Amino acid sequence: MIRRLVLQSLGVQRGERILFEGLNLDLAAGEAVTLTGPNGAGKTSLLRVVAGFIAPLRGSVCFEAATGALEPGEARRADCHFLGHQDGLKAARTARDELVFWARWTGSSPAGTIAAAERLGVDRLLDLEVRQLSAGQRRRLVLARLIAAPRSLWLLDEPLSPLDGASRGLFGEIMAAHLEAGGLILAAAHDPLPMGGRELALRR
Repeated sequence: MIRRLVLQSLGVQRGERILFEGLNLDLAAGEAVTLTGPNGAGKTSLLRVVAGFIAPLRGSVCFEAATGALEPGEARRADCHFLGHQDGLKAARTARDELVFWARWTGSSPAGTIAAAERLGVDRLLDLEVRQLSAGQRRRLVLARLIAAPRSLWLLDEPLSPLDGASRGLFGEIMAAHLEAGGLILAAAHDPLPMGGRELALRR
């Protein structure tokens, strides 16, 4: 189980442009950090580096358990959730099929999948095709993956968009409960997240 995320002297480049260099971050169990900054500052790229989708220009990404260092690939596969801008949902499939597929992919049980749908208020939408869902409903369906298969580290890219006020409050409660249980959250956002935490500002 991931108990600590440490970024040391991290530099990230996309194409010919260096987004940032010398970035350090120490995130421990029960803590949340919100990445802020203008578009193009590197918020999404930083999340993707931590998730292992792109390699850093320099520096290191380290994951630690209570007993010591974890092998990065295994830590990412077994104990990390990444939620990006693209929801990855297939429009012609039912919401149930999509949620069950992703939940099984991340190791959830059938009971956990149903409980997650109920918690996010999408249980009554499961027989609808994804194409019939609103943007907010699709986002809640995606967010249900986070609690269907519990994992310690949540990497979230603008998780509250395009949720309405009530859904934002609900997900704020879910994030707070995740932190209280010893989880870690690293999120990119233009607006403050409801559960609070530290801020790391990136600049172009």
